[in-house]
Amino acid sequence: MTEKEYIEIRGAKAHNLKDVSLDIPRGKFVVVTGLSGSGKSSLAFDTIYAEGQRRYMDTLSTYAKHFMGVLEKPEVESIDGLSPIVAIEQKTTGNNPRSTVGTITEISDFLRLLYARASRAYSPVTGKEMVRYTDDQIVSLIISEYAGRKCFLLAPLVRGRKGHYRELFEQLRKRGYTDVRVDGEIVPLSGIESVDRYKSHFIELVVDKLKPSEGDGKRIRDSVTAALGLGKGSVAMLDKDSGEIRHYSKHLVDPESGISLQEPAPHSFSFNSPEGYCPHCKGLGMIVDVNLDTIIPDRSVSVADGGIVPLGKVRETKKFDIIRAIARKYGFSLFDPIDTVPDEAISHIIFGSDDLFRIGEGAQSEMVSFGGIVEDISDKVVCPVCGGTRLNENTKCFRIDGKTISDVSAMEMTDLQEWFATLPGKLNSREMTIARDILKELRERVNFMIDVGLEYLSLDRATSSLSGGESQRIRLATQIGSKLVNVLYILDEPSIGLHQRDNRKLINSLKTLRDEGNSVMVVEHDLETMMSADWLVDVGPGAGEKGGKICLNAPLNLVLPDPEKPSPGKDVMSHCILGESLTLDYLLGRKSIPVPQSRRPGNGHFLSLKGARGNNLKNVSVDFPLGCLIGISGVSGSGKSTLINETLMPVLKNRFYRAKMRPLEYSSIEGIEYLDKLIEIDQSPIGRTPRSNPATFTGVFGDIRTLFEDTPDAKVRGFKAGRFSFNVPGGRCEACNGAGIKVIEMNFLPSVNVVCDECRGKRYNEDTLAVRYKGKSISDVLQMSISEAYEFFKPLPKIATKLKAMVDVGLGYISLGQSAVTLSGGESQRMKLAAELQRNATGNTLYILDEPTTGLHFEDIKVLLGVLQQLVDQGNTVIVIEHNLDVLKSVDYIFDLGPEGGRKGGMIVAQGTPEQISRNPDSVTGPYLAEVL
Repeated sequence: MTEKEYIEIRGAKAHNLKDVSLDIPRGKFVVVTGLSGSGKSSLAFDTIYAEGQRRYMDTLSTYAKHFMGVLEKPEVESIDGLSPIVAIEQKTTGNNPRSTVGTITEISDFLRLLYARASRAYSPVTGKEMVRYTDDQIVSLIISEYAGRKCFLLAPLVRGRKGHYRELFEQLRKRGYTDVRVDGEIVPLSGIESVDRYKSHFIELVVDKLKPSEGDGKRIRDSVTAALGLGKGSVAMLDKDSGEIRHYSKHLVDPESGISLQEPAPHSFSFNSPEGYCPHCKGLGMIVDVNLDTIIPDRSVSVADGGIVPLGKVRETKKFDIIRAIARKYGFSLFDPIDTVPDEAISHIIFGSDDLFRIGEGAQSEMVSFGGIVEDISDKVVCPVCGGTRLNENTKCFRIDGKTISDVSAMEMTDLQEWFATLPGKLNSREMTIARDILKELRERVNFMIDVGLEYLSLDRATSSLSGGESQRIRLATQIGSKLVNVLYILDEPSIGLHQRDNRKLINSLKTLRDEGNSVMVVEHDLETMMSADWLVDVGPGAGEKGGKICLNAPLNLVLPDPEKPSPGKDVMSHCILGESLTLDYLLGRKSIPVPQSRRPGNGHFLSLKGARGNNLKNVSVDFPLGCLIGISGVSGSGKSTLINETLMPVLKNRFYRAKMRPLEYSSIEGIEYLDKLIEIDQSPIGRTPRSNPATFTGVFGDIRTLFEDTPDAKVRGFKAGRFSFNVPGGRCEACNGAGIKVIEMNFLPSVNVVCDECRGKRYNEDTLAVRYKGKSISDVLQMSISEAYEFFKPLPKIATKLKAMVDVGLGYISLGQSAVTLSGGESQRMKLAAELQRNATGNTLYILDEPTTGLHFEDIKVLLGVLQQLVDQGNTVIVIEHNLDVLKSVDYIFDLGPEGGRKGGMIVAQGTPEQISRNPDSVTGPYLAEVL
């Protein structure tokens, strides 16, 4: 049987897909594109990936399925020619504080192995290299170094520990030994019974008295073997005349001070293991910042009245039950002023205690421990003991080429690559034999990270601080490293957060995956990625209900003829679909986003941030012109988010909203008086529950309910506005609690959503639905699309203005009652912009948007820019962190950071209008801007 050349999809109906059928070639680089909300993710993830995942689960045993749960079959008639699928999605890597770039790429695992096997140990006391010997080496060293000198062979038994050691001396006497060295003095065993049990002691046994010479080899060997047995692998030689002592050991030992270290193992360098982590922060690198003055601002207030701020006022909770138990133990009342409460009790409440406290009455009572309220404090500071390295002091004793494992983890990928390349010349032959294979793995993994444009990351960077695009590219690097073939890789916008310069590296990485024999499918809007593809799929023509059809499914060289590539043959043409494609209009230049005629000079005022030096910023000072659309550009890792999101935004939030955020270091800020509020517009969902929808989010639903309350039908029945809410009992259908659907739990199948049989999905009961406004019930209104609702409510300005704002941002296709959890990131963001547009403009607002074009098609970007220009025309200031050239060419002023990412970045290399930036030789973004201007 021949292998299928195409993935054949028939009858896909997931979400808004209109029963689509298409063939996608295998072993090619395919880009799926279309408007935000047109159904591209429904095709790539909810159909193709979901089916691949389900088929894999079907191969597992019934026992395994019992734990994994069952995946429902996606809404598609058939898919043929599917390979195993790996999806690399846009989700962040999670917020585990122990997860770092090194742990998720497995580079740290190999690095720990390298340090455990090939590092050299240095004494923490003298700084000299520590040594380990074999039995034979010890014997020959004693004969050569102590020849003809009177000396004692000692076996260390007790090192700096308290006790009377009566039994130890008794035992040694029975075994026939005569002398012992106690705290530096040799005394006969017959004259010592015990020592002071409250002092620390050093006790060594005199195993033999020697004057070594060549002929004494056998005697010395026997004595050394006995001494090593008693001293657990360590012996010492004491010169009788000079009193100098020298240590020998089969373990790592400092020959001068006698300090020995355990043999290192990989877990000795792990911050997730008790052997390796810093005992103070337990391997987190950060500790809770406890500032007692902010926790207890006024000591004359009682605990019950909220004197301990994180606790609040007294209420019936388990935490307060424990605090009452502490109060009983220390004999105070929660209503006493805090300055009369014993300090020990306050310490227990704040820092916790290992003691157990009894809470509850009679048979219901239980003994519990209390971790203190520090567990609820989110402010963190760098651990003062390990300085943020997460590792204990012992790990600093092991070095390769003079560097500890913490030094190496703090290096950026480019520096790491250079260091690994120079290592072979710096290791001796034994170390090189051990390190050869480990170094090969390390070099490969670091090269993959550099290939996907992450050369500015370091291994100790916490994954919680990575952007979605960065964590996706790390997973991509891991996949390239796995060297699989015949796999279908599906990626969700991998170019997010990537500068044009690094984008080419990413495209080459994707082509590498394809050339190894895999199929690569990318959901993407980036022009360059589309132009590099072998095959293009365009889903459209509109979004939501107006989308869900295939407008284009063809090889790129058919729609954009390339003289270097042969035109596709008839066999390929039979798999193509050619329709009206909006994407193609942009690719062929029939449509474009216009460059503004003029640039705004601003209103003459500036917001000046001076001396920003957080993360990699090099004492940056910026004067943001107010009343402008400002773009912040620069390569990935150059410090854009540090400057705006971690320095400027917290400063303004603290000033306007009394937030308690901690901005990164800066010297001063001026010009805040020209602003009256700050609004951050990101792509997070507008609501966390399925009950949240555009009507409730924008507040228009309240006005619509009031309108229904005023209808004659409602007045006759005595219905108030609350009757028309599906969230409270009264007017809603009680069978489904106003959700319109019921969830049926299936024991070992996934739970199924069915339309409620009482209200048939209308959410309300019969009486409520009988009330009509212009012939429409409240349920009919929720099912209208926003543009339809706008026409319907046009005569009512209060409702129409809110709806018009949503139509203006291009969301007219969404229905008013559509669940918020089904909206894409781009849609959620524009919904927030719509909510801003309908507010009364003060003209002094600062809006901050971080990469707003994520998930947006050219047409969506055109609409978004229209909205942002509208906000600026009202006198507001908009700051956009962006790589998208269509946005950067449309702004009034650009600050370009660089010149590189990581340590080599953090400076403003150019600033000015887009035209000035495109001509500036120092700007990294300039040459790319010049192409679009």
